[in-house]
Amino acid sequence: MATAARMGRKVTVATCALNQWALDFEGNLQRILKSIEIAKHKGARYRLGPELEICGYGCWDHYYESDTLLHSLQVLAALLESPVTQDIICDVGMPIMHRNVRYNCRVIFLNGKILLIRPKMALANEGNYRELRWFTPWSRSRQTEEYFLPRMIQDLTEQESVPFGDAVLSTRDTCIGSEVCEELWTPHSPHVDMGLDGVEIFTNASGSHHVLRKAHARVDLVTTATTKNGGIYLLANQKGCDGDRLYYDGCALIAMNGGIFAQGSQFSLDDVEVLTATLDLEDVRSYRAEISSRNLASSQGPVRVPALRACPSQASRVSPYPRVKVDFALSRDEDLLEPLSEPVEWKYHSPAEEISLGPACWLWDFLRRSQQAGFFLPLSGGVDSGATACLVYSMCHQVCEAVKHGSQEVLADVRTIVNQTSYTPQDPRELCSRILTTCYMASENSSRETCNRAGDLAQQIGSHHIGLNIDPAVKAIMGIFSLVTGKSPAFSAHGGSSRESLALQNVQPPRLPDQVRLLQRRHQPHWRGQQDGPESLRPALHGALPASRPAEHPGSAGHGRAGALGPRTGVPDGRGNGGGSVTVLLPPPPCCWVPSWPPFCPDKPCSIAGFPAREPRAQRHPSRAFSVQFRKTWE
Repeated sequence: MATAARMGRKVTVATCALNQWALDFEGNLQRILKSIEIAKHKGARYRLGPELEICGYGCWDHYYESDTLLHSLQVLAALLESPVTQDIICDVGMPIMHRNVRYNCRVIFLNGKILLIRPKMALANEGNYRELRWFTPWSRSRQTEEYFLPRMIQDLTEQESVPFGDAVLSTRDTCIGSEVCEELWTPHSPHVDMGLDGVEIFTNASGSHHVLRKAHARVDLVTTATTKNGGIYLLANQKGCDGDRLYYDGCALIAMNGGIFAQGSQFSLDDVEVLTATLDLEDVRSYRAEISSRNLASSQGPVRVPALRACPSQASRVSPYPRVKVDFALSRDEDLLEPLSEPVEWKYHSPAEEISLGPACWLWDFLRRSQQAGFFLPLSGGVDSGATACLVYSMCHQVCEAVKHGSQEVLADVRTIVNQTSYTPQDPRELCSRILTTCYMASENSSRETCNRAGDLAQQIGSHHIGLNIDPAVKAIMGIFSLVTGKSPAFSAHGGSSRESLALQNVQPPRLPDQVRLLQRRHQPHWRGQQDGPESLRPALHGALPASRPAEHPGSAGHGRAGALGPRTGVPDGRGNGGGSVTVLLPPPPCCWVPSWPPFCPDKPCSIAGFPAREPRAQRHPSRAFSVQFRKTWE
């Protein structure tokens, strides 16, 4: 009994979901430290964070800039010298330049010493992902090189170089191997060969955005991996909107031998969520011992050349991984009385819940980071604008629930938005009346039915609703056209052509000229007697909100830079984009609700909430398209 107690076999591991902001180096650092502190408080000896958590995943073309690498190293230095990171293995994500090649890396360190830098080997480059644009995959499987540390890191770690490449960690009691996001989704994932080589704990740091029903695929991949090969699997993920069109939906998890032992939330307004589980390594070893086919594959000796040609997969299985020895144990000497975590059943959201909660969380992140006073929505009485209004109400409901459960961060953000330091939201309808203004824009072509539907919906969700007759604006536009051309277009029902009819539809609400909507959203807080909030940055769609000055979007002339570890200050843009204005919210086209959010149509132009129409993916240059999108949205 005493010998078994000294062996140490129970390990407590932690993974997390963090709401990181692109280029918010100071804020990202604080959230990382908070997650490590929570993990240590729960007894964890290993902490895994999301992909590229130091700089934020959605930096896009800012990855090209040396300042992004420099500031990431500054954050790493702050982590290395922080007392919070002592006595726990920390696994963080950041970009690293090695031999003038940029890699998406995991940096694993312990007690001020870097153990391993593990570059990503399979990059995501489909759909919304463009990783091959900024990074290069590490192609040398099971090989490492020397990475010579920058002087600022050498001074802290007293290390000249560290291993860089595809290796695993060998602690005193177990073996740990890393995967990064896309590698879990490849046909032959690294965890297969790692498991055959004796790795018992697999980690996966992800930057995975929400797609309808994607949580099912994640859980299936992880449980299948550990069912076939045994082992403990940790998955960390980004959460929230880090400044782009996407919403990252968390779903951090811990699994073992095909079962789930910890489930993270998919739609949460908390910036930091940490999961821990205490598991028995002997359960992994006994589980694997019963799988004879696995044991035969992993125990094969060196393969001769003819056999290599016949079955190359078996040859790869017996090729060992380089091991980095770590004089540290995840288990404790006396752990017999340590309670073990129990398996849980994964709880999935229904498709309707995902559609309601995902876009609402994205809207909340966008609103609080832009520090605007709320949303202005032209409510036509139709399905599109009505659905968008319901999403804002769903957002208000989640905010009230978060405050009810004691989230001080959400409460502080709400008070900043409404500009009342003593305000505490309790009723979603009351909160919606403060931050959502809906407007029915009537014309001579509008019906009483649509007007009533718009008013009824506004009353149900509690929005501040106003009516507006836009006939003078429509007649002014038609008058200018007639003055210039000498012709008066007509709808097809009145003898006009299909082109004339389409053009006239674009003059009707809610496609009112941008200048009228701009006046409405700029002065809406003053109509209702609200004071301007604190000065804020222009609500940039891409990441540099915490900067000392607003950064220009990638692809535009002259890239502004975010301040490294500096204070987050608000800079008015000189055009009224201070805290008193509201964001125009336009309804998305219904074709975009499935299969992903935020809406994205790969094969046709698409206009989504607050964004201009975009040309098909194949016809645009990514950075240029986003640059144009940024200017058109806010100018």
